[in-house]
Amino acid sequence: MTPLLPTEEWIRELPKAEVHLHLEGCVPHEMVRRATAPAGRATAPAGRAAPLVPAAPPTITNLSQLLTYLDWSCGLIDQADQLEQIAYAITTRAKHSGAGHVDIIVNPTHWPHWQHDLKAMIDALDAGLRAGQADHGTTTALCISIKRNQTRSEALELVDTLLELAHPRVAALSIDGNEANGAESHNSRFAPAFERARHAGLRRTAHAGESSGPEGVREAIELLGAERIDHGIRCLEDPQVTALVAARGIPLDICPTSNVVLGVVRDLANHPIKQLRASNIRCSLNTDDPLLYDIDLAGEYERVAEAFHYGTDELGEMARVGLESCFADEDRRFTLLKHLDDYLSG
Repeated sequence: MTPLLPTEEWIRELPKAEVHLHLEGCVPHEMVRRATAPAGRATAPAGRAAPLVPAAPPTITNLSQLLTYLDWSCGLIDQADQLEQIAYAITTRAKHSGAGHVDIIVNPTHWPHWQHDLKAMIDALDAGLRAGQADHGTTTALCISIKRNQTRSEALELVDTLLELAHPRVAALSIDGNEANGAESHNSRFAPAFERARHAGLRRTAHAGESSGPEGVREAIELLGAERIDHGIRCLEDPQVTALVAARGIPLDICPTSNVVLGVVRDLANHPIKQLRASNIRCSLNTDDPLLYDIDLAGEYERVAEAFHYGTDELGEMARVGLESCFADEDRRFTLLKHLDDYLSG
């Protein structure tokens, strides 16, 4: 019998976490427009003309377009109060979607004004996140990310900077960008950075199985020691990799709308999340770049529930995976999981 679809209110109040969210995809378009208003501010990445800024974010259809836009838009953000506003707004949206914790991926290479002053950037984000926690109760952690086209030495330098800063807001090392520039047989150059991070107590997460195939997922697990895989859905192309992910209990941080927008899957009805879950792979739901896709976390739960006729059991289980795999401290994670248990039993 097809389960009764949960109500929008039930989904929004369901205790959950978001573990795959890019700071770069959380820059309000109006902030970008204001940043281009003063003369000379509408700069673009080297070698590209500055685009006219439309009234709404551009239509993104592939990963290359997305990364180009992020380089340009984030390159306009040069004030600490802008970063504080972006960070605070993340906690506001999280509260509205029922997310008690958010892990935020930050790739310094998208932020030229801050790339070489990471302390100032993290301090500004921390100020906004602390204010958001005070007002909304949402806890957060930063996952500082290597870009796939960086070198071995640049990756190690980033880790050394993070270890020197030892900022309590930073919980993890990440890697993202176009996997075709660094996946499948090239992950080995990032392995020393991830090992250094692991040895120092940083958590590890990695993009794989989006623009790379299943071998990228295998390497993220075996070479980088990733505790979570961001996306990872193409592991299904190789039964052995699928079995590896399931056997090790590696969670996949899935972003259904993003996968559709960027052409990884044809449409939501053809998203492999149902097959992944049937293969005993732990899956959480996330938004990736919500302001570019005009989505929120609760809306992702609603769309997935409708597309696959999921009821409270399925949605509750995916919420549990997000909470269990988030990088909140142990006490906070225990509290959030208790809230989930109470909510589902009630």
